[in-house]
Amino acid sequence: MSTTSLPTARARQKTRVSYHRFRAWLVACAIRPEARLWLVIQLAILHVVLWTFILINLKAAQDVHMDVAEAYGWGQKFLWGYGKHPPLSGWVAGLWFKLFPAADWATYALAMATVSAGMVICWLVALRVVDARRAFLVVVMIALYPIFNFKGFKYNPDLLQLVTLPLLVLAYLNAFAKRSWPSGVLLGLAGALALMTKYWVLTMIGAIGLAALIHPERLRFLSSPAPWVAIVTMVVAMIPHIVWLADAHFVPLTYAGDTYSLQDSSQVHQLVAGYFLHNFALLALPVALAALAMALVPPWLTLLMRAPLRIITRAWARGTNPSVNLSQALNVWIIQIIVAFGPPLGALVFSIYMKTDWGISLFFLVPLALVAIPALRVQSSVLFNIAAIWLVLSVATLAASPWIAAREMAANAGNTATYGARSELARELTQAWHARFASRWAVVAGTMETIQPMVFYSPDHPSPFTPNEAWASGLTSLEDVRTYGFIGVFDPTDERLPKFEKWVSEVAPNAERMVMTTRRFTHGKAGPAMSWNIYIVPPGK
Repeated sequence: MSTTSLPTARARQKTRVSYHRFRAWLVACAIRPEARLWLVIQLAILHVVLWTFILINLKAAQDVHMDVAEAYGWGQKFLWGYGKHPPLSGWVAGLWFKLFPAADWATYALAMATVSAGMVICWLVALRVVDARRAFLVVVMIALYPIFNFKGFKYNPDLLQLVTLPLLVLAYLNAFAKRSWPSGVLLGLAGALALMTKYWVLTMIGAIGLAALIHPERLRFLSSPAPWVAIVTMVVAMIPHIVWLADAHFVPLTYAGDTYSLQDSSQVHQLVAGYFLHNFALLALPVALAALAMALVPPWLTLLMRAPLRIITRAWARGTNPSVNLSQALNVWIIQIIVAFGPPLGALVFSIYMKTDWGISLFFLVPLALVAIPALRVQSSVLFNIAAIWLVLSVATLAASPWIAAREMAANAGNTATYGARSELARELTQAWHARFASRWAVVAGTMETIQPMVFYSPDHPSPFTPNEAWASGLTSLEDVRTYGFIGVFDPTDERLPKFEKWVSEVAPNAERMVMTTRRFTHGKAGPAMSWNIYIVPPGK
């Protein structure tokens, strides 16, 4: 006779107690001063690991984005500027790839390490404004924000701002509270670091300046040494880059003017509307999931059956809230409102091409701005709920990532911009150069979009040279081209081909010319074929 063993009441109670103990432990670690930093760091490390593997799976059939390859190229030489942008993103890439190989997985790890470092800094910012309970809610909301996972796959100056701009806001809140000259020095250095990332950060610097002028406590801050020491420190720290900028004839400004100025006002309006909708949609996800975490606080099931509206209203209450520093919260609200609406309005006034990616760095304060609303009440259970939601979604995405990648590839089978085999071309060209000259391939010439993958994927990592572009990176020169020789690579469908052909004819009329075709196979499935015009010029004698 068979018997069925049923769990005893003691076993069931032990399971419940273990679950409740774990939840209590997580909440305690999020709140206790001696444990909360390590909890956030561990969350950030886990975020790096999970999302690096997710991106490896999702991008298995793709080469790295050209922005990533460009940053890698910049990092081969530590200059004070790289044509289009200030140098910090190139420096960071250079240091990273001294530790890690030039491989796809290392670029995704760099991107995730960047956003995860930004998460930790955002948590430190939140602690200046709200208590530890709310600060933990903020950091997990940021981890759920697509800019810090799906959309954060490509390392570039925009992504690096998710480190330098939170650091700038943290330094400002610190200076606003302390109003001392050391805090002013830190603020100035943070401002210089941000400016060395991308000039776009002037939007955030301007927003901080306006917040300091608008805030009711402005006289206390402005009469202290902090803001004035900060300005002097930032200017002094920027002197080497300013000298480079003058020597380079302000080429980054030329790049910005040539690339982002528009004459079609209707297109400007469409781009601004798209910018708003895009960033609103991205922000809706972490906000909605945080609302879900608040709704699932017990006894949510009972409330759902008896008083469903109470699930929403119980999180709100009148009266003072000691969990929020209203003075610093006001700084955050002012800064976020200005950077949310200032750039789009500026684009409308000055007819600027408004890229959706420009919002990457400007909305990291939104979770804090919402959580800092005094009427909002955050219960301890919310912390466990939001962390569980993040973990479940991340693990589920990791499990589904191969299937997602296969579906995307099938739906975009002919998309050469995404699935073109540039890495294969880089390796084939390296072999062709070695077979002809038995030396290192030193220079690759062409457009930035075409040659940056050659720089990254070729084992020789040749320096890029972009003729006919005023904003060259400065990594190589025309003299280097003549001395070391080069391989020119050009897309035959690119309308700029005649100008490049003319340049090759002038510099190397006897260049060897050929057409190469590449195609990648991923898990037995063929990607699109791409043809390239190739120009091989031997080293000078």
